[in-house]
Amino acid sequence: MESGILLAMSFDRYVAICNPLRYATVLTDARVVRMGMSVIIRSFCIVFPMPFLLKRLSFCKANVLSHAYCLHPDLIHLPCEDTTINSMYGLFFGLDSALILLSYVLILHAVLAIASREERLKTLNTCVSHICAVLIFYVPMVGVSMVARYGKHAPRYVHTLMSLVYLFVPPMLNPVIYSIKTKEIRRRLCKILLGTKF
Repeated sequence: MESGILLAMSFDRYVAICNPLRYATVLTDARVVRMGMSVIIRSFCIVFPMPFLLKRLSFCKANVLSHAYCLHPDLIHLPCEDTTINSMYGLFFGLDSALILLSYVLILHAVLAIASREERLKTLNTCVSHICAVLIFYVPMVGVSMVARYGKHAPRYVHTLMSLVYLFVPPMLNPVIYSIKTKEIRRRLCKILLGTKF
């Protein structure tokens, strides 16, 4: 669901930067509600088949997961049968990241067309929070995937640590990322962390 929300937010940033005069007509309340409902329905449709795809497989290896919770890429390594369908199904998760990347390529293209350096920086500044949220969601996800794929001989604690980072870091940092642009919060955070006023 979170990747769907990040995708909807990247579309919002795209419209705000590339078509600012049409923002209110493109992103009406009804359209935003439809986008929210489609994120929820799509998330359900993606997650719902997973148990059935796993139930059809027979597990002959040790049924010990390397992560602290049930993670689909971790479960795919346990069956003795062909898991091609499950692996192909996992590719749907990459679609959101590809569309988010596309929206930011289009945003960057539009920003680079702005003549004034100050205006370019001001425009890019509106995307900083969202880009950070995307990074804190996808970097741990890629890390977990890489460890699951290539770290077969890594100690178990590496798998557990990466899965816990993926599970806990994004929700813990999201409030910080979205509130850091508020001057009062930024000033207090600098005072707490650095002992100085900002």
